[in-house]
Amino acid sequence: MDPLLDPAEFPEEPTGPEYLLHLYITGATPNSTRAVRNIKDICEEHLKGRYELLIVDVYQQPELAQEKDLIGVPTLIKMRPGLVRRMVGDFSDRERVLKALGVTPPTSLL
Repeated sequence: MDPLLDPAEFPEEPTGPEYLLHLYITGATPNSTRAVRNIKDICEEHLKGRYELLIVDVYQQPELAQEKDLIGVPTLIKMRPGLVRRMVGDFSDRERVLKALGVTPPTSLL
């Protein structure tokens, strides 16, 4: 790199999507299926093109669940941006999920 160039003038390129989410489920149970559908709907509506969602079936990969010390499933872990956040449930309370993700939903017109 040229010693006369200031690295602060050249911000680093982002290395991936803005939101990185890990969803831990237990097979194709009704609660897991509902959780997958709900979080995908939320992400497509509010984070389209800005997220990566990794879905892990703890029956098929129990070591990953053990690694994360899960206390219940389905569990969604927001890895980035900001602080790591964990949510357990089927994610049907959209307002709560959006708040946990740090997303402000658009205000509806009255």
